[in-house]
Amino acid sequence: MSTALWTDSRFYGPELLQIADAVAREKGLEKEQILEAMEVAIQKAARSKYGYESDIRVNIDRKTGEVTITKCITVKEVVENEFTEISLEDAKKLEPSAEIGYVFSTKLPPVHFGRVAAQVGRQIVTQKIREAEREKQYEEFKGRVGEIVSGIVKRAEYNSVTLDIGHTEAIIRREHLIPKENFRVGDRVRAYIADVSREIKGPQIFLSRTHPQFLAKLFMQEVPEIYDGVIEIKSVARDPGSRAKIAVYTADGNIDPIGACVGVRGSRVQAIIQELQGEKIDIVLWSDDPATFAVNALAPAEVSKVIVDEEKKEFEVMAPDNQLSLAIGRRGQNVRLASQLTGWNVTVVSETEALEKQNQEYHAQSKLFMDALDCDEVIAHLLVAEGFSNVAELAASQKEEVSTIEGFDEDLAEELISRAKNFLVKKQKEDEAKLKEAKIDKKIVDLNVFSTESLLKLAEHNIKKLDDLADLSADELMEILPDLDEQSANDIIMKSREHWFK
Repeated sequence: MSTALWTDSRFYGPELLQIADAVAREKGLEKEQILEAMEVAIQKAARSKYGYESDIRVNIDRKTGEVTITKCITVKEVVENEFTEISLEDAKKLEPSAEIGYVFSTKLPPVHFGRVAAQVGRQIVTQKIREAEREKQYEEFKGRVGEIVSGIVKRAEYNSVTLDIGHTEAIIRREHLIPKENFRVGDRVRAYIADVSREIKGPQIFLSRTHPQFLAKLFMQEVPEIYDGVIEIKSVARDPGSRAKIAVYTADGNIDPIGACVGVRGSRVQAIIQELQGEKIDIVLWSDDPATFAVNALAPAEVSKVIVDEEKKEFEVMAPDNQLSLAIGRRGQNVRLASQLTGWNVTVVSETEALEKQNQEYHAQSKLFMDALDCDEVIAHLLVAEGFSNVAELAASQKEEVSTIEGFDEDLAEELISRAKNFLVKKQKEDEAKLKEAKIDKKIVDLNVFSTESLLKLAEHNIKKLDDLADLSADELMEILPDLDEQSANDIIMKSREHWFK
């Protein structure tokens, strides 16, 4: 931008608009932004001539390029600055119709810049243009978060790699590079735009090659069916540089989503594997049935049974003994990725281990019925096999329901239900006696969140006062009472602390 613009008032006209237009095209900015920058520069020069304490305003006519410089004085109820403000009383002498907020303006002659002022003016315009460029870059890339961008390595350092992505630079931090991945200056690299932040020195664009969505975007580029929306990527899980799982789905019954992603002779998936430095990719079929999805997610291992706990969002997967190590994976990788892919906690056990656990639970429940009902082992086994897990369930049953068990009649059913009720009454009295002996603070009981059994467990761990309970963390409370979930434990802890805040 020529210094003559600032030293010669003849450029205050069409030539000024032409210069603004040329700079706007060169920098890829709006002409209005350049003109606003010029106004700021001329205003600064005018204030240096007419006084920094004055309210000097500059306007460039957008059609003619004519520059208007005015000195303004505002009518105020209380005058704090005599150079820029005037009282209503004095204003009335100059203009009878003046009111609070009225502005008196005096047109000033054009400013002829000296050499120093010209340099300052040019610096101001340059700075404003640079700020506008940075803001434009920020807005452009903020809207591109989630896209893949390609760039040339400009600097390769220990902690990061800097890419030239066109009009600006972007950074890939070491933790967002695939392990053992090294780039040299001049290499072309593709990465995922993970975040854009506004900084003083310009927008900071952070890229990632380890983000799960980088894998999803690569599949979108390689597989036309995904790009067109015929096949949908439901979820992605990655162990960058080692293994990844991607769940796909299509509502079109004529398309094989896994086959489409693999491509002819694996051409499509191989292109992605090469881009990710040999990262192995398992493509699995998504299902809205959690158990089916869990089975698919554990591929290539085969499983025989899945137990679903929807409330806790947990899967217990039973695998044949010869498939156990494959299902778990090296260092637990396969089961960990399956958990990430499904969003549920996945536990894998062998059939032998599961059978032993089932037998232990079966015998423990049978013994419970034998002791509580004073019955023989056969009756206890039949009750457990029918699905009764505790005495309370039996006590709440109808004799017609219990009598349908093979070998039972109504008299036996009625007798067993009666014994169950008597056992619960007896146990309740015993628990109340123990509770009284434990001397638990009434304030804990009044929370109305614990059963008698839970209160006794708290007493066993010396949690007898409200402050003792309030001092616990959610994890500690869950350790004492395993049936509690994390949310319930947190709610109870916060409820027990209410008296602290009062």
